Amino acid sequence: MKIKFYRQATKTLKSMDRSTRARVASGISGIPQGDIKRLQGHDELYRLRIGDWRIVFSYYDKETVLIEKIAPRGGAYKGG
Repeated sequence: MKIKFYRQATKTLKSMDRSTRARVASGISGIPQGDIKRLQGHDELYRLRIGDWRIVFSYYDKETVLIEKIAPRGGAYKGG
C-alpha cells in the first residue's frame, strides 16, 4: 500500500525524537492493522492511535493512504 503525506504531517514526523518517530512510522506502515477507528462526523477520515499520538488519515484510493495530520492526543481533532 502506498502512503502519501500532507506537508504538515511530514513536518511533525521530522520534529519527533528518534524513538517516537520509529514507533509512529511503524504504525503508519502497518495500516490497515492497528487501533483504527472512523472519525465521528466524517465519512472519509480515520484515526490511528499510537500511544499518545493520533494519525488522521483517509484512503486516497484503494491502494493509497493519505496521512493528513499527526498530532498529540489533545490536539489531533482540533482545527483543520
